[in-house]
Amino acid sequence: MTTSVNTPRKRIDWGRIASYVFLTLLLIAYLGPLLMLVNTSLKTMPEFMKDATSLASGLNFKNFVDAWEKANFPKYLLNSLIYTASATLIYVLTAVFVAFPIARGYVKHANILLTLFVIALFLPPALIPQFQLILNLGLYNNPVGYIMLFLVNPIGIVILVNYIKTLPRELDEAAALEGCGYVRFVWSIVLPLIRPAVATVIVLHAIGIWNEIIAPTIYLTNKNYYPITRGLIVFQGVYGSNWPTLAAAVLMLTLPMLVLFLFLQRYIVSGLTAGAVKG
Repeated sequence: MTTSVNTPRKRIDWGRIASYVFLTLLLIAYLGPLLMLVNTSLKTMPEFMKDATSLASGLNFKNFVDAWEKANFPKYLLNSLIYTASATLIYVLTAVFVAFPIARGYVKHANILLTLFVIALFLPPALIPQFQLILNLGLYNNPVGYIMLFLVNPIGIVILVNYIKTLPRELDEAAALEGCGYVRFVWSIVLPLIRPAVATVIVLHAIGIWNEIIAPTIYLTNKNYYPITRGLIVFQGVYGSNWPTLAAAVLMLTLPMLVLFLFLQRYIVSGLTAGAVKG
């Protein structure tokens, strides 16, 4: 005689299903325009004019070659790389040395200073005073003056200060007992421990400079100094009706920042300081 065992039915997790549906919709919303851009960049102009939304019939990489040559990509790309790399490097190095004493409270009214940086996040850019300052310094239409525009960014200070606060103060005491100087301590000990925060600041700051369009329009009038975003405006004005080539140029514009993010993402997601102090 056999006895049947009633196994409980597995309940449907509607919450998980709803979350997956929601994430799928977000994925479509984010990747949809990008995939359309890739699809457009692979079309010929007659194919695009016939049906702009259909799939490309082949891999037409000629659009990328045309965009590279017609948009003066090498010159503008080099300018953007110089502006982004130099401004980001200077900013990150100075921001770390500013954030450390604020985080540790080694300066008077450190909390007030941090509050001012937080308030600065919500203030609009002072374009007119900034323009007058650059003009009076003789740095208008000058790459040095353009780089100086990006040497201040409150969000980076806020991120670094909050991350440095998680580091144990025993590190400071041990370094002081060993006779380690301030600059050497920040450079050799603090900086390696806050790599996730530094990587986050680098990505945010670099993307902001790379995608900037208003500043080069205002402060750079010489075509030899144009960054890639300003150069694309010129290209769009001349070849604006050639959408496949323009789409290829936009894709090439995004590639350097995508490479930067992929290179630094392991630091961004690591975010932990476990093991900073051992034994």
